[in-house]
Amino acid sequence: MSDSKKPTMSSLEQLKASGTLVVADTGDFEAIAKFKPRDATTNPSLILAAAKMPQYSKVVDEAIMAAKAGATIEEQVEIAMDKMFVAFGAEILKVVEGRVSTEVDARLSFDKEAQVAKALKLIKLYEELGVDKNRVLIKLSSTWEGIKAAEELEAKHGIHCNLTLLFSFAQAVACAEAKVTLISPFVGRIMDFYKAKHSKTYEAEEDPGVSSVRKIFNYYKKHGYQTVVMGASFRNVGEVLALAGCDLLTIAPKLLAELDNMSDSVPKKMSVESATASESQKIHLDEAGFRWLHNEDEMAVEKLSSGIRGFAVDAAKLETIIREKLQ
Repeated sequence: MSDSKKPTMSSLEQLKASGTLVVADTGDFEAIAKFKPRDATTNPSLILAAAKMPQYSKVVDEAIMAAKAGATIEEQVEIAMDKMFVAFGAEILKVVEGRVSTEVDARLSFDKEAQVAKALKLIKLYEELGVDKNRVLIKLSSTWEGIKAAEELEAKHGIHCNLTLLFSFAQAVACAEAKVTLISPFVGRIMDFYKAKHSKTYEAEEDPGVSSVRKIFNYYKKHGYQTVVMGASFRNVGEVLALAGCDLLTIAPKLLAELDNMSDSVPKKMSVESATASESQKIHLDEAGFRWLHNEDEMAVEKLSSGIRGFAVDAAKLETIIREKLQ
């Protein structure tokens, strides 16, 4: 076959070939099978969207039925929420070969013990469905309490954690020191902040979200941390392709489809070799140091707090749907 006849690889295939593990960011498990992602991530907002889709009413109804065992309406709502998150995760694991991320209620973000207890409960529900804990990443907000909860879950219980709503370098450093499995820095939401603040649009190479992820990736690889970096919250394919070579990228189905239909070349932008050659001093953060350094970053303070509020609002909406169905 001559070169001119060879089918060109799509940008999505090239991204996978760059060494980046492609993850689908959705609760809609029917939408992801065709892109063959290795893993999938969910959050309260994505589960809320999926729970409203008619094709998933069975998943919702089964969680409601199981919740009737609760003594009070509050208990029933909590059981249904947990069962629903896990049921969507278990369905997703039928179409991805790797792992699913399931989020702990964002309203627990400032309570370490409550986050640990909820994570253990979610893992137990997965195990009851025959899902090994190694196929689940527990998603926690990257607050100090969330990071400390993850540290305990990883070290004491062998439960792998995905630290989400990560916007500052301080959060990234604390996660690495806590030996968490994976972090999810939010590329698009970082860019949103600066776009609004400076009334300007950014090309991928100057995108502050892209720069943030590259800085964290380089720091982790240079200093030998095992925690892996999964870029998240993308606004366009430019941001995705600017992070080719990152450990993992979690991408919404709409952008996966765009990448699948493109054949632009995808040069590798990040590597362990270039990270090792990068300049950075290793730093250590105790609680006071973490709070100070994070607080110095106006964008991160705003985006972490609004992110927690947003997930909490969607969790409450999901509870309302459940409450109505329980009546």
